Amino acid sequence: MNSFSAAQRTRVTMLDVAQRAGVSKASVSRFIGEDRALLSAAIAERIEQAINELGYRPNQMARGLKRGRTRLIGMLVADIRNPYSIAVMHGVETACRQHGYNLVVCNTDRNDEQEHQHLAALRAYNIEGLILNTLGHHPDALQALHQEMPIVLIDRKVEQLHTDLVGLNNAGAVEVALEHLQQQGYRDLLLVSEPIDGTSSRSERIQSFNQQLIRRPHLKGAVVQTGPRLRAEIQSFLRSAGPGRKAIFCANGVAALACTQVLRELNCRLFEDIGLIALDDLDWFALVGTGITALAQPTQHMGASAFDCLLKRLKGDTAPARTLDFNAQLIIRGSTQPLTP
Repeated sequence: MNSFSAAQRTRVTMLDVAQRAGVSKASVSRFIGEDRALLSAAIAERIEQAINELGYRPNQMARGLKRGRTRLIGMLVADIRNPYSIAVMHGVETACRQHGYNLVVCNTDRNDEQEHQHLAALRAYNIEGLILNTLGHHPDALQALHQEMPIVLIDRKVEQLHTDLVGLNNAGAVEVALEHLQQQGYRDLLLVSEPIDGTSSRSERIQSFNQQLIRRPHLKGAVVQTGPRLRAEIQSFLRSAGPGRKAIFCANGVAALACTQVLRELNCRLFEDIGLIALDDLDWFALVGTGITALAQPTQHMGASAFDCLLKRLKGDTAPARTLDFNAQLIIRGSTQPLTP
């Protein structure tokens, strides 16, 4: 028998405390709950002494269920390895902690079945609210859950789910990127995105890119996706004739890493043969060559705002669903240097 199993078998209960203190179980419950004032000072002192002697630890989950409050917030993310997800999660967790809530995070790994199982698990934990950054391929299950608790979406819309959404002003970010590239003398552009896979933010960025090309006749552009053909696509782009200087626009940090790796494999002179700009600003961007120009997302603020929306709903806010779109900040580095005479 290992020590963990032994500890489980000898776990101190509320009844043990009551017997040691010579009081009723109800009195112990009042002491560790919100009714301690109903006890006499002598009884409270005996209970406290018994708790200290026995090393009793109240079951916070059971207490929360009894009161109908667990102070647990659930968060479902599609890919916990994505730096964006980690940064937003940090913002959510910090805000939760500041308001006395605990965050339960589940990662779906972009798997529909995992998403379904995690939704069931979070419901079983009696979470008070849910923050979603996921595929949303189970709208019916999410709708049913939304009848029980408030839900806030981050970055990605979910069909049929009319709830608060916190995200980036994607159209504005793409416009800022293309305006910067055009001013720096780039004319031939390649947008690299992860596969759309029903992700609204990726779709919006691609759509905005194409719309900006229509408005800017001096620019030429194409769209490709990350994956096994990315190297061939970039190689073809570099070799093709175009209207002027070439630049790659990475739709997120994951695409930026994939493109940087390909450009190194192709022995491309980074930021001399081709320009590079990325939506997201990861720690390593400043370490590549003279640095990668970025459109930084206020991820910490976005995560905190998602929790703030959820908290308002928990407090009874019944206003129509709202969308909070944050603007990206252009951080210019050496990867989009202007053409020198």
